[in-house]
Amino acid sequence: MKTLKALKLEMLDDAATRAEYDAMADEFTIARELIAARARAGLSQGEVAQRMGTTQSAVARLESGKRPPSMRTVERFAQAVGGHLVFRIEQQASA
Repeated sequence: MKTLKALKLEMLDDAATRAEYDAMADEFTIARELIAARARAGLSQGEVAQRMGTTQSAVARLESGKRPPSMRTVERFAQAVGGHLVFRIEQQASA
């Protein structure tokens, strides 16, 4: 049986799959940040949802990385986990 990591590496060998994956890099970064913030706060998705006034499934969708959330939603999430939103724009490295 293949591990998830091995399967991911195998799938990313395909150029088209790699391009789609790379196109979602920002969404995955946001999702990882949301999950990490919730974990640091020691909260479940349900607890965050209750604090946000939404449902656990809505929090799960936010953490899935499939769609970028609105700034307001990320701000509400940050407040729910006892944090605050920090936003910055970084210059891309020149090729």
